[in-house]
Amino acid sequence: MNQPKPRSVLSLDIGNKRIGIAGCDPLGISITQLPAIFRTSFEEDLKQFCQICTIRKVKGLVIGNPLDMRGNETTQSIRCKKYGTKLATYLRLPVVFINEQCTTIEAQEKFSLKKDKSGRIDSASAAILLQQWLIEGPNLDDSN
Repeated sequence: MNQPKPRSVLSLDIGNKRIGIAGCDPLGISITQLPAIFRTSFEEDLKQFCQICTIRKVKGLVIGNPLDMRGNETTQSIRCKKYGTKLATYLRLPVVFINEQCTTIEAQEKFSLKKDKSGRIDSASAAILLQQWLIEGPNLDDSN
């Protein structure tokens, strides 16, 4: 895979209760874990994402896709893709979905965040996804 074109993006680790968020600068040099969004309704989530995207001048979304060990879609994967596609459409941003297999376990070990309910583990997972994307790509889908 080719490294993607650097730009300010948000990485999302979408869960049923929280959405972990991490962002990078326009040059793709630094990754910042942001406070997770505690999900209520799509409309409320969208308001928060609009604010974050405006402040950070976001140009795209990188969204974790929780595939199974064989690389097949799961029930959660389908939910994440549906939510992520809807969010990208409303925000008018390009999006890419990348395999997020084992990022939560990696985040727990890397950041010593066991049994976290604050959302820090979710945003740490999003940061790992973003780091993976910056190295491996693929480029964002500009079709939205």
